[in-house]
Amino acid sequence: MDRNDFQNVPSPQEVTQPTRKHSSQKRASVLASLDESLSGMITRGPAVHRNPGLMSFSFSPQSRSAMKPPNLSTMLGSGVKSPYLMQTPGHLGSMSVLDDSDWTTAFTPPHSVVFTNLEYSIGEDVTKSAVLLNEDDPGEAATRSMYSDFLQSLLKHTSTTVFELVDEYEEICSNQVNILQKIVYRATPGKQKFSRTASVLWLLKQEMVTWRLLSSMYRDRIQSALEDENIFDIAVINASEKTAVNNLFQRDSLVRQSQLVVDWLESIAKDDIGDFSDNIEFYAKSVYWENTLHILKQQHLKTFSGSSRPIITELDPDAPIRQKLPLDDLDREDDARLLKFLFTLIRAGMTDEAQRLCKRCGQAWRAATLEGWKLYHDPNVIGGTELEPVEGNPYRCIWKISCWRLAEKELFDKYERAIYAALSGNLKQLLPVCDTWEDTVWAYFRVMVDTLVEQEIRTSVMNTEETEELPREFLQTNWTLEKVFEELQATEKKRVLEENQEHYHVIQKFVVLGNVDGLMDEFNRWLSKDRNVLPGHLLRFMTHLILFFRTLGLQTKEEVSVDVLKVYIQRLICEKHTDLIAFYISHLPQDVGIAQYAVFLEDVTETEQRHHCLELAKEAGLDVATITKTVVENICKKDATEFTHHDLAIDTGTTEEDRLKIDVIDWLVFDPAQRAEALKQSNAIMRKFLASKKHEAAKDVFIKIPQDSIAEIYNQWEEQGMDSPLPAEDDNAIREHLCIRAYLEAHEAFNEWFKHMSSMPHAPGQLSQASFTEKVAHELKEKKYEVDYGLWKGLLDALTADVKEKMYNVLLFVDGGWMVDVREDAEDDPERTHQMIMLRKLCLPMMCFLLHTVLYRTGQYQEDLRLADLIASERHKLYMVFTKDELRKLLQKMRESSLMLLDQGLDPLGYEIQS
Repeated sequence: MDRNDFQNVPSPQEVTQPTRKHSSQKRASVLASLDESLSGMITRGPAVHRNPGLMSFSFSPQSRSAMKPPNLSTMLGSGVKSPYLMQTPGHLGSMSVLDDSDWTTAFTPPHSVVFTNLEYSIGEDVTKSAVLLNEDDPGEAATRSMYSDFLQSLLKHTSTTVFELVDEYEEICSNQVNILQKIVYRATPGKQKFSRTASVLWLLKQEMVTWRLLSSMYRDRIQSALEDENIFDIAVINASEKTAVNNLFQRDSLVRQSQLVVDWLESIAKDDIGDFSDNIEFYAKSVYWENTLHILKQQHLKTFSGSSRPIITELDPDAPIRQKLPLDDLDREDDARLLKFLFTLIRAGMTDEAQRLCKRCGQAWRAATLEGWKLYHDPNVIGGTELEPVEGNPYRCIWKISCWRLAEKELFDKYERAIYAALSGNLKQLLPVCDTWEDTVWAYFRVMVDTLVEQEIRTSVMNTEETEELPREFLQTNWTLEKVFEELQATEKKRVLEENQEHYHVIQKFVVLGNVDGLMDEFNRWLSKDRNVLPGHLLRFMTHLILFFRTLGLQTKEEVSVDVLKVYIQRLICEKHTDLIAFYISHLPQDVGIAQYAVFLEDVTETEQRHHCLELAKEAGLDVATITKTVVENICKKDATEFTHHDLAIDTGTTEEDRLKIDVIDWLVFDPAQRAEALKQSNAIMRKFLASKKHEAAKDVFIKIPQDSIAEIYNQWEEQGMDSPLPAEDDNAIREHLCIRAYLEAHEAFNEWFKHMSSMPHAPGQLSQASFTEKVAHELKEKKYEVDYGLWKGLLDALTADVKEKMYNVLLFVDGGWMVDVREDAEDDPERTHQMIMLRKLCLPMMCFLLHTVLYRTGQYQEDLRLADLIASERHKLYMVFTKDELRKLLQKMRESSLMLLDQGLDPLGYEIQS
């Protein structure tokens, strides 16, 4: 029984779909176009017009489906109760037993046939495929746009149009499959890159049909969930086979969803068939067995000299079996080929096409044998003013038993037996010709539906004329979805077993079963085993499948869902899909999303690209402030060096690692609202640099901070309407920033002073026994020296005054001293406190030594000695930051100043000696 076997059965899709009427009789199908039907099914009026893809929306965290349970009724149309259980005999009674359109037409999406449309146009498609052929990996190059296409489609749809979204996913895959098919069709055989393209083609075709399956199964499941469980079926007296099966499909989700699986598998086969039926009729004639007929005619002629091998002498369809004689070899070949083609058409749900082919081949009798499945229905039983034609086959049971027996006879061709096995539900005879996973699953589900329908007819329809029964194993089998897949795992066919383990077939199995938890467990197993080698397109599908489940309100295992998203995000990062990353990270838990995006931003170095990534994060509703802070902290944590005393003699150069830490501050200065955080993080980085005596690196960090940052912090605080002082952490960060500025200014001033001090002009040497010319030249040099020295001395005095002022600014820093917090009500930060104490011990003694150098070299010996008083002062308590060795060295240097004062006739402290 094929998809046409029950096309007289009203489906959830066509029971109330007035827009599909083509005659006074309403058409029925278990699987029509679900996208249009569910809205029509609820409204019982004209189908709701949907505008797929035109309703775009700006994504925000509030718009994510995870924020609130979805309204299932809005996904299907209005919230009116489903008509599944509305018993309307008149409505059902008006349906035709045989719909002239088959379910495949209704089920197959409107896009063109996938694998048969090989005639590419001379325009854009040819050019595109020709360009892609030159790529190293044509499959990857052709499908790279799918990542962004899926995101764009997702952003266009809301949770109420989730099935339109799934249809759009399928359409995207279909378009890519067509492109790849053309590439493979034009490719040079044997090249490895084209074998990879063929692998991508297979993956995308499987993804395409999986989206198709998801759409049909979950439309039905959601519709079932909306039904009122308290509505019960109303028994119909003298129900016909058609009426009984109608009721069965309305109330029984198992038979209905099993038929959806059959229709889905037949739609896949129909995609692959395309227009092949036209191509195989090259041998079709109006007379069948024409070669045998020709030989029989020739044998009556006296001049016949052909083969004497015996063949049939009669040409009725049963002659070869009755006479136990063969046909002519050519006719046997034609018959075998025809039977295989007929089975292929029935496998694709194209029974009408199979009957048409039989008639064109002169076997109208065989076309008639494919007609007996139709369910019997006499509309005149319920009365009426006009006599209506009787529908269906009143002897369907006898026909079915005959089909079963024919399928059991080994004398017939295996495909002929399979044809009638499919029509009669004979699984044992159907499986031998099912070589693939899809074929085998189709056989099981087709027989399951057939069995459930026959069981319903046996229990619901009174029929006293039947004298024979179908085999007991057929009628008494208790089918379940789980049993089908258990049987599938027990098959002896190696190919089916191998295909049963393929990723998409595993996914399809769990979709059919409706087992989301089991599917999540499989995802977890795949990620644990080989997450790095999973195809990118499979990861994309897994991610969007999880988002689809979330939109429907289905529970997915949180840990596995997060893991899938993280792996997919990592793949997007590796493949440089920068614009897509923020959106998917927004679907992670907030703390995980912040960490993931921060890790991604660490490798973004260009300023414009950084701006762009932050804008994308804002659009996706991410916490940009926390993310940028985390980026800075992550890079700073990579510095494993200890915060220890630095070398007093040599400045250390800036390394590549230092440059990363310097540039990372850029993340915090894009947004003026983050200026306080920028100060805190830059202070932390500069503390490390100062401890390592990397003054140039610290200066580079300082330059990164905009000059108006302190004013901006105060302005923002005032704009918030705050009358209280700044938060203690911000206040202390501002003070620390000023302390570091004072230190860097003092250090730079000393470097300028020292450089100038080292460039003192040299006096010309004394001449002895020089000529007149040499004396004149010498006098000119002395005058030039005096001028140069005067200029040098003047600039030296200015530089000396400047460096002294800036060094005293550090040593005598206001309100408690350099690198000392004023606000003590800040949140405790032991690491920062320790570093500031250490910096005082590292930098202040060095500043004192440098100040001594300035004073000593410029002859300010008395002021140099007063430096000891400053250090010993209890007000500033600078002596506390010195070690004993440092104090001893400093006193030894000051002793030299005392000696110089003594040489000038002053006492050791620089005062005049009282006589």
